[in-house]
Amino acid sequence: MNELNRNQAKAVAKYVRISPTKVRRVLKQIQGLSYKEALMILEFMPYRSCGPIWQVLHSAASNAQNNLGLNKQNLFIKSAFADQGPTLKRFRPRAKGRGFKIFKPTCHINIIVESN
Repeated sequence: MNELNRNQAKAVAKYVRISPTKVRRVLKQIQGLSYKEALMILEFMPYRSCGPIWQVLHSAASNAQNNLGLNKQNLFIKSAFADQGPTLKRFRPRAKGRGFKIFKPTCHINIIVESN
């Protein structure tokens, strides 16, 4: 995955404060779609993870247009995946002086777009 072809562009968002499993369920639905279809689907989905995914997809398309000279209309999503980032650990006070662990997961969203 390290090497990109001449007609591929990539964008990454790191340390996004959403669980990677919640991001993956949205990424599975847009993988393989065209750029315009994916934007439409993300705009009307009811999940909170659609916002950061939309930003990364828009950034990948802009990278393809500005850096490689590709047309946004011809792009489709070749690869979209979410890796786990560091987990923030917090404590919530509970009864009898106990502490209750709270884990706040983060993720890294990667999207690769390709021209037809």
